[in-house]
Amino acid sequence: MAQFDNSYARLPAQMFSQTAPTPVKAPELLAFNDALAAQLGLPKDAEIWAGNQPLEGSMPIAQVYAGHQFGHWNPQLGDGRAVLLGEVLDASGARFDVQLKGSGPTPYSRRGDGRAWLGPVLREYVVSEAMHHLAIPTTRALAATATGETVIREGLFPGAVITRVASSHIRVGTFQFFASQDDLEALQALTDHVIARHAPHATGPLELLQHVVQKQADLVAAWMSVGFIHGVMNTDNCSVPGLTIDYGPCAFMDRYNPRQVFSSIDQQGRYAYQNQPQIAAWNLAQFATALLPLMADREQAIETFTAAVNAFGPAFQAAWLARFGAKIGLTDATEDDLPMIEALLVLMAKDGADFTNAFRGLSGQAPQDQFTDQAAFGAWHEAWLARLGPFEAAKPIMDSANPAIIPRNHRIEQMITAAVEGDMAPFHRLGAALRTPFVASDGDLTRPPSDAEIVPATFCGT
Repeated sequence: MAQFDNSYARLPAQMFSQTAPTPVKAPELLAFNDALAAQLGLPKDAEIWAGNQPLEGSMPIAQVYAGHQFGHWNPQLGDGRAVLLGEVLDASGARFDVQLKGSGPTPYSRRGDGRAWLGPVLREYVVSEAMHHLAIPTTRALAATATGETVIREGLFPGAVITRVASSHIRVGTFQFFASQDDLEALQALTDHVIARHAPHATGPLELLQHVVQKQADLVAAWMSVGFIHGVMNTDNCSVPGLTIDYGPCAFMDRYNPRQVFSSIDQQGRYAYQNQPQIAAWNLAQFATALLPLMADREQAIETFTAAVNAFGPAFQAAWLARFGAKIGLTDATEDDLPMIEALLVLMAKDGADFTNAFRGLSGQAPQDQFTDQAAFGAWHEAWLARLGPFEAAKPIMDSANPAIIPRNHRIEQMITAAVEGDMAPFHRLGAALRTPFVASDGDLTRPPSDAEIVPATFCGT
């Protein structure tokens, strides 16, 4: 039996709206995370995870927040198609939000229907669970539930609801909303809540900011290390606890291109692969600005907060170097190794080498096969081996840093197409393989797309 303790629902009433999920016609569980459910004491019941039946102890609410979307301020957003059922404590006392997404309209739907269709639900289920097994902080997927109803987007699509689990769904945009409203009561309550929940060592807003800066530096370095592009790094999608959240037009790169963009709505490349660190720092500056009203000495706070945000650069660089150092077999990588790592990335970009397979190939038998300019790679390889030391000692480091399999875009699209037609086998096959991403697996799923299979753009689920 799940143990609920709904602390967010005890905060000031202006921070959320009590909102029940809208029942659906014919709920059917398509996927269920039995291990996660067992950890949280949650039942396997389609009626609950479709929103048709209340879960004992839950207090459904929709959270309000604001945000900068592609750099443009939107003063009120909020859970437009999500309902936070409540917070569950596991056996260790750890706290987890349980949220339905696609469960119908809320006061923040902005004329939307509050629903989701099957494709984005399955995408988020597969990719968020893949990120978890890659050891990258993320929301988790508990259930994907068909509704038996259709959703109108470009056409008619089967409806679905995803149940996701997170240490919280609090965003930079949550703080921005109350700061922009000059609601110091709610802003202080939110800050106290987040410190108690996510940064108990922090003594106030400055130390909370420093904590979030480090979390974001670690997170974005982890994204970069697996070729992940979030696609919509708006401040309302920037997680205060440092999780990957909101898997809309996200994608993993095949061919390495630092300027790669997949999101169909990112026309200017704001959230391209190489821009993600700078955008994270920009988002953190907005977080710092939102915390300023809580400080008695504003001028002094601006100085200390600016220093805290500027610390993102060195923190990210250290995290990036550790991640990419491990990818070439170094646990002791220093700044002296940066030219070697960067030279490999330049060669990969020039050759259009597959990001995942080129790195994984370094610990294999024929790494040169991933490159067309084998002479250039050979010269790099020789210098790398001289730096590496015993290959046998470095191989397990690389094998644990370089996944053999990622949720490739073309496989996700094929999985969604099959599921819409009633065939869930590709979904289950891909999900099973992604549970052990660092183990050499089915070669068909590790193969890059053919030219005809390339997915040039990904789309938001709204």
